[in-house]
Amino acid sequence: MKITTVGIDLAKNVFQVHGVNEFGKTVVKKQLRRDQVAEYFVNLPACLIGMEACGSAHYWARKLQGFGHTAVQLCLVHMVRHSLNFVGWKQRKEVAADLRLIYSAATEDEALLRLTEFEGKWDASFAPIGQSWRRNWTRLTPFFDYPTDIRKVIYTTNAIESVNMSLRKITKTRGSIPTDEAVFKLFYLALNNISQKWTMPIRDWKAALNRFTIQFDERMPRV
Repeated sequence: MKITTVGIDLAKNVFQVHGVNEFGKTVVKKQLRRDQVAEYFVNLPACLIGMEACGSAHYWARKLQGFGHTAVQLCLVHMVRHSLNFVGWKQRKEVAADLRLIYSAATEDEALLRLTEFEGKWDASFAPIGQSWRRNWTRLTPFFDYPTDIRKVIYTTNAIESVNMSLRKITKTRGSIPTDEAVFKLFYLALNNISQKWTMPIRDWKAALNRFTIQFDERMPRV
């Protein structure tokens, strides 16, 4: 079992981990308590990691890089959502459009220029947005090393979000859950059911696989 890409959904207590192999097939789907995360990833061979951009992302990105997982890509979708928390409803559409100019740029240099333009336009009203993007810049931009047609495979955590949405449906209908053990049992059964639907490979995975083979040749299995 060779894990090449891992998506992590960060949470307060229980993290969701979703790993795929070089063919885009799911080979790991598990939950980790916060105190289990470091132990799990320190023993995992170096691979590409994606995570959402949230308050604890700084800490975990540095931690995972220290374990040899050098290409830590924060989820841009979550970064945009985090940024829009500072914006009123009337201006959200315009701010979101300007943020899109940053991550849809052709190169990292162009993206940095767009960020500077964004700050010039919006810093007077929403300075924390530009500050947050600059703090996270090195973890938001690894996807610029890849061709345009596969960047979305890298910078989103849609597979993880799909799992979380399904789990939220399970817990939403329950008024209370008595113990942590009951939660783990509930999620275990739910994940077994959810995994039955994972029959399709990740979109554009073949193109992504070709690029990963070129860029991370030493990590790919030999045939």
